[in-house]
Amino acid sequence: MCGFLVEYNLAGPKGVRKEHFLDLLALSNKRGPDSIGYVSIEPNLQMGFNRLAIMDTSLAGQQPMDSPHKHYTLVFNGEIYNHLDLRKQLDFQNYNGYSDTETITVCLEAWGIDKTVKALNGMFAMVIYNHENQELSLVRDFAGIKPLFYGWNGKILIAASQYDQVRKHPLYAKTSINEQVLKLYLQQHFMPAPFGLYGDTFQVLPGEIITFTKTGLKSHVRYWELPVDETEFIAEKEASARFIGSTLDRVVANQLLADVPVGAFLSGGVDSTLIASSLKKQHINTHLFTIGSDSKTHDESARAQQFAEALDMQQTIWHLDAKQMLSFWDEAMEALHEPMADFSILPTYLVSKLAKKQVTVALSGDGGDELFFGYERFWSVGKNISYQHYPSLLKKGLYGFDKYTTGNTNLNGVLLASKQSQAHQGIHSRFRLEWLHALAPQLQSVGLPAAYQVYAYENTKDIRTLLQHMRHAEFYGMMQKTLRKVDLASMENSLEVRVPFLDKQMIEASLQIDPLASYGEYKRKQVLKNVLHQRIPSIPEEQVKKGFSIPLTGWFRNDLKPLITERLLDADLTTFGFERDAIESMLQTHSSKQADLKWPLFTLYALLK
Repeated sequence: MCGFLVEYNLAGPKGVRKEHFLDLLALSNKRGPDSIGYVSIEPNLQMGFNRLAIMDTSLAGQQPMDSPHKHYTLVFNGEIYNHLDLRKQLDFQNYNGYSDTETITVCLEAWGIDKTVKALNGMFAMVIYNHENQELSLVRDFAGIKPLFYGWNGKILIAASQYDQVRKHPLYAKTSINEQVLKLYLQQHFMPAPFGLYGDTFQVLPGEIITFTKTGLKSHVRYWELPVDETEFIAEKEASARFIGSTLDRVVANQLLADVPVGAFLSGGVDSTLIASSLKKQHINTHLFTIGSDSKTHDESARAQQFAEALDMQQTIWHLDAKQMLSFWDEAMEALHEPMADFSILPTYLVSKLAKKQVTVALSGDGGDELFFGYERFWSVGKNISYQHYPSLLKKGLYGFDKYTTGNTNLNGVLLASKQSQAHQGIHSRFRLEWLHALAPQLQSVGLPAAYQVYAYENTKDIRTLLQHMRHAEFYGMMQKTLRKVDLASMENSLEVRVPFLDKQMIEASLQIDPLASYGEYKRKQVLKNVLHQRIPSIPEEQVKKGFSIPLTGWFRNDLKPLITERLLDADLTTFGFERDAIESMLQTHSSKQADLKWPLFTLYALLK
């Protein structure tokens, strides 16, 4: 994987000095430590690149890269798994090398931007300069695996792989907080695209092309979005398992394309184990990497070891106790180049650090839970569907009766929400409004950005429709947070992580499976479980899912208490309009075990660090 920086000054010939530009580029040097590229185009465009060489490690793969006839110049972060197939479709022979970057440049000259982007299967963020019309285009992959941030004030565009590169540019270093985005961050614990926390800063949406003309006009095109209206499904259980298993095998084989060692993360869960089983079918001596801990609640290493032994694959397990994990806290937190509050970034950072000792590319199981209904919340929202349309008073009565008679076995608090989407969104917010408004009173009258439409679906009485809308929301909601976590943690270790479940072929295959095949109280991700059982029948299905996380509740009450207290109380709270008394109260409430406030406290820490 790589890091890039682009500055396009439409106000005149002068941007930041080259020395300053290279300083900003250096912020992403861990994303690409192998080499640095820089070009100045016209008098008002600078493009810089930090390379992590994966395919064609020679100088023929260096960026920024011109197209063969110099119609385009490209910086590209990602991998294109079908690029060799695309070469067969092109009437071109004079390649300098065999990198996917060069394939893209030839496609651009043959097909133009729109057709090229739609033809790509992979993960990518790229900036394309068209020399003929002096237009600059920002492009992000269909699933949002790779990030693309930008600043735009109507005159100067800055585009980068990291948010801090935009934020530290002189034009954007002093912009004020966007309070709507701040409230969104506090409620959802990350910055969703297309938003930036500070004024005039943004992100490119998954599956979006944004183009800037030489006169400053800006246009958007969404070239792909996850469908929500599939009606034709593979009905038979056995056929579903065969179809998904064979698709995954094909995708994993394609994603082994590299000139450097490739391995895989193995957590002990269904998704990563399935990827390991597909790797085994390739008959390649691929290494597996697992993190183990002394926490019975979170440790999956024993189960991961069982799977590795059943597959007869090499595995490295790094067992750490709480004290050892804590020793890497500061190191892992350096990966947070943007506000992002997912504390499983620490084990993700550690497994990336472990893998980097032996490989440069690792495959991960991310995306399986979203595409195959692996989260409990699908059932939590769905089980109330028969009553969700009832009048509010009647719903309250039903909820109270069920609570009295069964302890809410049949119904839950989701029923009390006016909308299924509202309840779904609320499940993801771990910062209670009473604490949020005490912390930032000015946000009480502030709404979320109007463009934030992730959970904007209507109530339905049809369970398939509800599940498809929920999957769409998960894909553009919390999955984006997970992808940001993985990208930040792995890139801090100069490790490329590939996600086979988010390959274009795999996404399309998942949409052909009936949502009801994996829906029910004990049926989460059932199709994938069926595939796994067929491949490794000797290991029984796990009854209790363990999270890839850390015991942060206790750490914030003990080992990390001084650090968290100092960081939160010594920060410049006025920048965000935060009340010091409210933070002190939250710290005291958590420390005294009156409530578990690890989520809001870490959300503040990730913002103020």
